Amino acid sequence: MATFLYKLGRISFRRRHLVALIWVALLTLAGVGAASAPAAGNSSFSIPGTEAQKAFDLLEQRFPGMSADGATARVVFKAPSGEKMTDPGNKATVQETVKELADGSEVASVTDPYRAKAVSKDGTIAYAQVSYKVSGMELDDAAKDALQDTAQDAREAGLTVEIGGDALQAVPHTGSSEIIGIAVAAVVLVITFGSLVAAGLPLLTALIGVGIGVSSITALASALDLGSTTSTLAMMIGLAVGIDYALFIVSRYRAELAEGRDREEAVGRAVGTAGSAVVFAGLTVVIALVGLSVVNIPMLTKMGIAAAGTVAIAVLIALTMVPALLGYAGRRVKPAGEKGKLLGRSKKQDKPAKPNLGTRWASFVVRRPIAVLLLGVVGLGAAAVPAASLELGLPDDGSQPTSTTQRRAYDLLSEGFGPGFNGPLMVVVDAKGSDDPKAAFTATGDEIKGLKDVVTVTPAQPNKAGDTATITVIPGSKPSSVTTENLVHGIRDAGAGIKADTDANVLVTGSTAMNIDVSEKLNDALVPYLVLVVGLAFLLLIVVFRSILVPLKAALGFLLSVMAALGAVVAVFQWGWLADLMGVEQTGPVMSMMPIFMVGVVFGLAMDYEVFLVTRMREAYVHGEKPAQAVVTGFRHGARVVTAAAVIMMAVFAGFIGSSESMVKMIGFGLAIAVFSDAFVVRMAIVPAVLALLGRKAWWLPKWLDRVLPNVDVEGEGLRTADDKDKELVHA
Repeated sequence: MATFLYKLGRISFRRRHLVALIWVALLTLAGVGAASAPAAGNSSFSIPGTEAQKAFDLLEQRFPGMSADGATARVVFKAPSGEKMTDPGNKATVQETVKELADGSEVASVTDPYRAKAVSKDGTIAYAQVSYKVSGMELDDAAKDALQDTAQDAREAGLTVEIGGDALQAVPHTGSSEIIGIAVAAVVLVITFGSLVAAGLPLLTALIGVGIGVSSITALASALDLGSTTSTLAMMIGLAVGIDYALFIVSRYRAELAEGRDREEAVGRAVGTAGSAVVFAGLTVVIALVGLSVVNIPMLTKMGIAAAGTVAIAVLIALTMVPALLGYAGRRVKPAGEKGKLLGRSKKQDKPAKPNLGTRWASFVVRRPIAVLLLGVVGLGAAAVPAASLELGLPDDGSQPTSTTQRRAYDLLSEGFGPGFNGPLMVVVDAKGSDDPKAAFTATGDEIKGLKDVVTVTPAQPNKAGDTATITVIPGSKPSSVTTENLVHGIRDAGAGIKADTDANVLVTGSTAMNIDVSEKLNDALVPYLVLVVGLAFLLLIVVFRSILVPLKAALGFLLSVMAALGAVVAVFQWGWLADLMGVEQTGPVMSMMPIFMVGVVFGLAMDYEVFLVTRMREAYVHGEKPAQAVVTGFRHGARVVTAAAVIMMAVFAGFIGSSESMVKMIGFGLAIAVFSDAFVVRMAIVPAVLALLGRKAWWLPKWLDRVLPNVDVEGEGLRTADDKDKELVHA
């Protein structure tokens, strides 16, 4: 591995014009593809294998005119104080509004509140249901404007009018804080390298990689049904790892220059050693992201694969374009220990430099391993405590800020019709195999009426063929409650008896049932996903470190990091701690896919720091240093760069906290906390403490396994010359 990458680095350095041309051509090609591609619509959300999805698919077959995937809007009216919606003036206003709503070319149907009995018992609140032929993201701006203008006309007539549903769904934006994250990364790089040129290389290569990745996703978005969150996630992760991977190679290049090697040889050795760590770190991230496909949720699979593709591009750019740009930079990139004109003199200091902070910290940890280990574990354990109160769910209008019309419409419907009205259950009765479909429909409705927490059961609405019907059930509890979840399971359990009596299949769907099925599917997939991803990465790290205990320690440290991050997410987004500071206007359940997504991404990123830091220790140990001294040597060479990389990654992730989409905001915050926990507590404190306690046992590997495993030579042993070995003997 090291020898191959060494040759690749030198070739990229010598053929820098060709390498740069290839990457610029790929960026241009991806940009042209993105610019000419059709606009992507709203990504479809399907959950294969769940009952809610089966019912949804059945509805599309048996009720072809329903436009089940079309946008909906609930226009909610409230009468002025002391009046009712049935008063002649208010009724005339609503009917005129309904008439105007029906005029739109994309409108499929509009219900009249008075004909549909959509007026509350006290007569103060009513609503009209508007169904569209296209999804919320595909709805024309003119149609959205017409909806809002019509509602405004009714407001001017004296009514309170709010609009719920997904018809007013907006394309999410990340905000200016994303730019601030990149600016922080630039400042950290300048401080780390003391040179604008050296600092600019990682930023430039990362932006090119992200540009290619995101442009490719945009170009394929329509064909592959990729949502806006997919490109945002790819940008978030691709930018973070792209900067980090380039940072490690540039840093190693400067260290090789300081050893007195010429620039081409230094590039080759940097790519052969640090590049090997980049390859394996990238592989762990890719494994973790692609592994999300085992959950079998298409949206999550697409997000993972797209982000993994961007990470792969970041690895390739770090191995090829970074050496090419180092060739262009020439003497403007100084050896380690020399400062550029920006931060100091260009000559080396005559006085011997005192040990750097990384060396002093590692020496302290080696002397006090038990105290540091206990402090780190207890600290992360305390941060993880809120995770025990984790509540999962998918967002609806009830999780929107109270300043939005969607949330106000949600609250008005709860006030007028009960909390369960915002989460109706749709029961689909498939009586195609029944001798008496009508009797099956009636029996199903009667059975559901006898269940707890049922407020309303509408009469069955059969299709034209008369073999399938829908029944709407209004629960007594809000959509995200445990009581509503129990009702869904109760209807499904009752369906078994109905099947035995009438040969009709009873299925429950609707957004509430879909959310319940998603949460259960994600919970069931978490353990298999952990086994797959951690197992594969564990095997990979055994190959890299040629050790059993080091990969095991890495996996356990990751669990501490991810639990601490989940605890922080619960504290902020569920409990409301520091919610104002984070821009969280409405607290509520944590998104169902957050835990499994956090596990995947955090594991990949955690292994980045493990590989970068511990390979330096492994390299020192293999070259003859004692275990404790190898830990200190690894920190002397790697701590400053790992610290810079972690700060950069935290800044990039924190930049996405400004997103208008709650999922992106939550992911950005969770990943920033996870990187902090993993880099500064686990890898910088717990890892050296454990290695100091284990001593030589940390690098133990059974002889039979040592013979079986391939030798990937991450330490660059194959690159050592006779002069290198002589220098080591002299230092020894």
